[in-house]
Amino acid sequence: MSKIFPSRFALFKAFIGLFLIVSFLVRISFFVWNFSEVDTHVINLMATFGLGFLFDLATISFFAIPFLIYLLIFPKRFYGSIADKVITYLGFFLGLLVIYFSFFGEFTFWDEFHRRYNFIAVDYLIYTYEVVQNINQSYPLPYLISGILFMVLLSLVIVYKLGYFKKTFRSDTSFRTRAFAMAPWIILLLFNLFFIKNDNADFSENRYNNELAKSGIYSFFAAFKNNELPYGEFYKTIPKEEAFNIVKEKYTFSRDSFFNPEGHSIYRAIKNNPIDTIPPETPNVIFICVESLSADFLGTYGNDKNITPTLDSLANSSSLFFKNLYATGTRTVRGMEAITLSIPPTPGRSIVKRENNRNLFTIGEVFKQKGYTRNFFYGGDGYFDNMNTFFGRNGFNIIDRGRGYLLDSSIKTTRTNIEDNEVTFENAWGVCDMDLYNKVIKEADKSYADSIPFFDFVMTTSNHKPYTYPEGKIDIPSGTGRDGAVKYTDYAINQFFKNAKDKPWYENTVFVIMSDHCASSAGRWELDIKNYRIPAFIINLPKTMPKQVFTLASQIDVFPTLFARLNWNYNSNFFGNDILNMPKEDLRAFVGNYRKLGYFKDNKVVVLDEQKNANFYAYDNLDNSLTPIPADTTYVNTSIAFYEVADDLYRHGGLKVKTEKDEN
Repeated sequence: MSKIFPSRFALFKAFIGLFLIVSFLVRISFFVWNFSEVDTHVINLMATFGLGFLFDLATISFFAIPFLIYLLIFPKRFYGSIADKVITYLGFFLGLLVIYFSFFGEFTFWDEFHRRYNFIAVDYLIYTYEVVQNINQSYPLPYLISGILFMVLLSLVIVYKLGYFKKTFRSDTSFRTRAFAMAPWIILLLFNLFFIKNDNADFSENRYNNELAKSGIYSFFAAFKNNELPYGEFYKTIPKEEAFNIVKEKYTFSRDSFFNPEGHSIYRAIKNNPIDTIPPETPNVIFICVESLSADFLGTYGNDKNITPTLDSLANSSSLFFKNLYATGTRTVRGMEAITLSIPPTPGRSIVKRENNRNLFTIGEVFKQKGYTRNFFYGGDGYFDNMNTFFGRNGFNIIDRGRGYLLDSSIKTTRTNIEDNEVTFENAWGVCDMDLYNKVIKEADKSYADSIPFFDFVMTTSNHKPYTYPEGKIDIPSGTGRDGAVKYTDYAINQFFKNAKDKPWYENTVFVIMSDHCASSAGRWELDIKNYRIPAFIINLPKTMPKQVFTLASQIDVFPTLFARLNWNYNSNFFGNDILNMPKEDLRAFVGNYRKLGYFKDNKVVVLDEQKNANFYAYDNLDNSLTPIPADTTYVNTSIAFYEVADDLYRHGGLKVKTEKDEN
C-alpha cells in the first residue's frame, strides 16, 4: 500500500476515499428515492453498484492527474514549505468544494429529471440567470450553501486530524516512488479516455438502474462532448434512396404531389382544397404552448384533483380535442422544434438551438403566405434556449421580457418588451401567465386596428418550478408544488378567454392549446410512452363541431390538421399529416429524448439509439411497460427511414424555405 500511496500521496488517498464514499451515498440516496422503479434483482443490483464504483474510479482518475502532476514535479526540498502548504490546502479545499457542490446539484437535477447530469445540465450553464434564480426560488439556497461549506470544512478538519496533511508535507518520498505511484492512475486515465463511454453504463432494460450506475460528473463531461449526434454516424441506417421512398410512400394517400418525385426531398404541394370551390378561411390564430402540461393532470384523463376545470370543459364540449396525442420530446425547445417545423425529433440538440436554423420552412411560413403577421410571445427573456434567435431568424416578431440581451444583428424583425408596468408577478422564468396573456390581448388589439390577420405563438412559464404565481387567484398557495402551478395555469387560460371574448376580433380567431412536453418523461423503460402523452385543443374553429378525437397522433400533426380545416392549399416539407384524414395503417407517434428515438404504432415501439441498435417492443398501455419482441423488419425500417430522412433534410438544406426556382 505504501508503494501505491506513498506518504507524499497521503492527501490524494484521503481525497479519493472521500469522493468514493460521498458518491456511494448519493447513489444509495437515488436508489431509495426511486426504489419502486429500480430492478432489485440481486444480480442487477450488483451490476448497478459495481459499474457505479468503476465509473466513480474513472471520474476520480480525471480529477487525479493535475494533483498528481503537482505532487510529482516538485523536488523534496519544496515539501512542507509555505508555498506547498498554501497550494495544498487551497487545492484540497477547492477539490472538496467541487465534489460537494456537484453532488448537491445532482439532487436538484434528479428531482427535476430523474436522471444523472446530461446535455440539459450543459445547456443550463449558458443561462445562469434563469437557472440560479430558479434554484434560489425552489430551494432554501442560503442554507444549502452553508451546508456545503460546513461539509467542506468538516472534511478538512477530519482529514487534518487524521494526519493526512502532515504525511503529505514529509520529504521522504523519492521521485521514483512518486512516479511509480502515479503510473496506475495514468494508465487508468488513458483507458477511460479511449475505451470507456458513458453509454457503457446502459447495461439494463431498466433505465433507473442505468442512471444509478453512472457518475454525475462523468456524465456531465460526456454530455458536454456529445450533444451533437449526426444521425448517419451514430444510428442504424438504411440506403438513403430506400429511406426517402418509404417516407414518401406515407404521403401518397392524400392529394399531395411531390415537386421532385425521384429526388431526396419531401417538398410537395398540399391540396386541402383541390378544386378551389370552398373559400379558404383566414381567421386570426393564437397558439398557446403550455409549459409541462402532462395529460395526466387533466380530469378527462382520470385525474381526480379538479385542478384543470377550464381545460376539462374545453375537452368535453368546446373544442376539437385530441386525446391520444404524444409530444416528441422532453424539453420546451424540442416541442418548439416539432410544432414549428412539423418534424420528428432529431438526435442531440434541438434544431432550435443549432446554428443552421435560419430561413427554415416553419408553420410561420405558411401563415406568411396567407398574409399574416407572426409573433412569438415569451414571459421571460427569449435569449434563453436560443428562442429569440430561432424565431427571429424565421420571420417572427419577438415580444418578451428582455433583460438586455440583443438579437442577432442579422435578424430583421421587431422586438417588443413586456414593460415593468405590465407586470404584476414575476419569478425566475418570467412573468405570470395572466400578465403574458394581457400582453397578447394588447398586441392583438393593435393588429385588429391595423386590419392585419395575426398568428401568435405564445410560450407560457407558470407551470414550472418554483411553481410560484400571484396569491389569491386559486385555492392552493403559491410555491407549494406542481398541483398549484397546474391549477393557476388553468385559471389563467380561463381568464384569458373571458377577456378575449369581449374583443371584436374574438369571433374571427381560432385558439390552439397544446403542451410543449410532459412534466416528467423519466421512467424505468428506454422510453416511457405514457410520459409523452399531452392534450391538444383547437377552439373556435369555423364550421367545425366540437368533438373528441381518439386517433393516435403526434405533436407534429396539429398544425397540418388546422390548415386542412381552414381549406388551405400550400407547399410544404412538413412530416405532419391531417389527423382527421390519415389512413388507419399510417397512424403513428414520434417520441424521444436527445439520444433515444422512438416510433410508436399499433401498440409497438421501435427505439433507436446512438449505438446503432433498433430495439423492438410490445407496449402495454395498462402498466406502461415495454416487452422485447422479435423485430418486424418493415416496421423497423419505417422508423429508421423517418429519422434518417429528417436528419438528412436538416443537414442538406431540405428544411429551408423554397423559391419558385427550387420547386422547379
